[in-house]
Amino acid sequence: MSIGWRIEAVATSHPGLRRRVNEDRYCERPEIGLWAVADGMGGHAHGDWAANAVTQALDSLTLPADFHAATQAVADAIHSANRRIFSEAQRRTQQMGSTVVALLARDGCFAVLWVGDSRAYLLRDGTLHPLSRDHSQVQELVDRGLIREDEARHHPRGHVLARAIGVDARLQVDVVTDELAPGDLFLLCSDGLTGVLDDAALAEVMAASDRAAALDTLIRRTLDGGAPDNVTAILVGVREATRLDPAGARA
Repeated sequence: MSIGWRIEAVATSHPGLRRRVNEDRYCERPEIGLWAVADGMGGHAHGDWAANAVTQALDSLTLPADFHAATQAVADAIHSANRRIFSEAQRRTQQMGSTVVALLARDGCFAVLWVGDSRAYLLRDGTLHPLSRDHSQVQELVDRGLIREDEARHHPRGHVLARAIGVDARLQVDVVTDELAPGDLFLLCSDGLTGVLDDAALAEVMAASDRAAALDTLIRRTLDGGAPDNVTAILVGVREATRLDPAGARA
């Protein structure tokens, strides 16, 4: 009889082949079922500091027991990071910012929260489902029907964000929630990965049974593709735990 969920994750970050500083950060808190990727905004001052501020807010978070209240607490932490980064940017008179994509998985449910163009995907029953939608100027052009999806991938303004943490005093955090299913595999990543590998390539690699090997393959293929940006990825796999599974405590 099912008594919970077993959730296992692997994560890595690489500076890529053209950037001197890695402005990506990630958060791993399996004890509360929380993972996140933050990407400091390239071309802005101290993007690494901004991304670190985001993960620090999530690393220090204490979550309530209720899933929906916990989801709100994650959003509140992102808003807190926004206030901190915006205040520091005002003090330094330098624009600073970061993206974030976070996954909360517990109690048979999941929530994905994001700001910017770091992405979340779900591989379920062999099909890859994008869970986030980029907050970018190019995505807005796609949404308005001015360019096609295939044109957006290599658009010259593809990395110009329409929303980011720390750029404005007020912030909107997007959220999607749903129920977990046995075999679910989530990918959280910065745009250094998706800028090189398309969804078909992601799905192919994620289908491998060995998650650590799949993560290594994602990074290797990104490097083989030139890796013009920092690249960070987290794979989070879910399976049902049974009474015979001693590791089946709830996340």
